[in-house]
Amino acid sequence: MSYLGVGVSPGNVPVYHGTIMKVIDRKIRVVELVLRCVICGLGVLAAVLVGTDTQVREIFTIQKKAIFTDMKALVFLVIANGIVAAYSLVQGVRCVVGMIRGSVLFNKPLAWAIFSGDQVMAYLTVAAVAAAAQSAAFAKLGQPELQWMKICNLYGKFCNQVGEGIASALLASLSMVLLSCISSFSLFRLYGGGSRGKNGGDGSCPRW
Repeated sequence: MSYLGVGVSPGNVPVYHGTIMKVIDRKIRVVELVLRCVICGLGVLAAVLVGTDTQVREIFTIQKKAIFTDMKALVFLVIANGIVAAYSLVQGVRCVVGMIRGSVLFNKPLAWAIFSGDQVMAYLTVAAVAAAAQSAAFAKLGQPELQWMKICNLYGKFCNQVGEGIASALLASLSMVLLSCISSFSLFRLYGGGSRGKNGGDGSCPRW
């Protein structure tokens, strides 16, 4: 039965929820896919910039080579961004498969798994960027009280490339934090609208 083009349920209650949720789901899927692709690209870029960075300088006829493994914080940054990039790639493939299929059943255990994974990745990237930024600050500014010299005065090219890697990692981290907020929304909305059924408006599992 319809009235002025508006679908009406058997109880004469206009049905808007299903259509609205489908539109919201579609937009969320697109945003999630874009963010995961961005995170994957930035994670790979950060890992490559820092992991391949090296500079050789001769000091008193002795060659000194600067490499990212000299600083544990940079090693952590490379590993963390590699993990996040791989995770985002896997989740991106899941998003693409879901969009191609058109309707994928999205249950609470899967929602919790994605939410937990995104939270872990967000904390991991934030911790890695914070540690790398602190080490970079010491290398750039030094620490006169502890007689730590300004390493970047000797290895300018190395520091510049590390800075670019940290900037890429920072953007990936911010994107990961935003993505974790989206996954939080996707999870906790499954617990709303208990009067419409346990899993959705029509008793079926919500679509993602």
